[in-house]
Amino acid sequence: MNPSHATALLSLGNSLRQAGYRFMTVTPSTHRRINCRPGNERALDLRGIFGWSRPFAPDLLPPRMLALMREAGIVKEEGSLLRSTLRVSTLGEQLLFHSAYPTDADDSVFFGPDTYRFVGTMERAFPWLGSGPTRAVDIGCGGGAAAITIAHKFPHAEVIGTDVNEKALALAAVNGRLARTANLALRRSDLFDGLEGDFDLIVSNPPYILDEDERPYRHGGGERGAEISRRIVEEGLERLRPGGSLMLYTGVAISGPDDHFLDSVRALLERACGNWHYEELDPDIFGGQLGEPGYEEVERIAAVWLHAVKR
Repeated sequence: MNPSHATALLSLGNSLRQAGYRFMTVTPSTHRRINCRPGNERALDLRGIFGWSRPFAPDLLPPRMLALMREAGIVKEEGSLLRSTLRVSTLGEQLLFHSAYPTDADDSVFFGPDTYRFVGTMERAFPWLGSGPTRAVDIGCGGGAAAITIAHKFPHAEVIGTDVNEKALALAAVNGRLARTANLALRRSDLFDGLEGDFDLIVSNPPYILDEDERPYRHGGGERGAEISRRIVEEGLERLRPGGSLMLYTGVAISGPDDHFLDSVRALLERACGNWHYEELDPDIFGGQLGEPGYEEVERIAAVWLHAVKR
């Protein structure tokens, strides 16, 4: 994204805010069902364009807003209609740009119900941080939802958002400017490889699905999708300052009564942490994934939360 694209996207975001735009992003399956309802074939308002990713007639938008979309390079032509290549979602009072539905491309920037659960649970854990961190990092920040939330809550902190996806970092930069954050920096990094120093707050909502196409925003690696999550715990505790917090939201493929992800990190948590808490936030997410290769023995995918405080 070049500077003129970013400037136009920022202006578009401010225009949407002034217009009172709000949209809560749903799961892909719900999105598909809603868009298949009669009458939803094309957009009739701003939510249809920027939320539901529906094609729209050029005269539906104010000329200035359409000009900003073209200047930002986010308009795709479909015959006589147009379609936005980005969505805009509401998170609290913030608006965040992310990829349009469906998110099929390798460099898609995902935002959805997982984002709301992750950020909401993280915010509820903030009271445990006292006066807050002085140096925090969001590993795999995507469009920057968590990093921006931390930067707003703790304006004295140095907050870093990292991702391997350059498109994600570009959108996070725009979203950070749209949210008026002054203490957010963005870095390209594969987990902790591109980072120096240690932290007193590490948060992450990594990919955790077994994806045949191994799309980076979705594929969690081996161990039934838990490899990246396990690495974040192992490498994160090494980079965490004493008394610092690691907060991880992820999904775990579960067969029978055992949680193999928790079993893989329990000994390390007991050894390195003075206090840690692990819970299932939702026992059954992405149920449709269970019919995909690699999930033959899996009974459910659970959304889990880990908050560990280093000894």
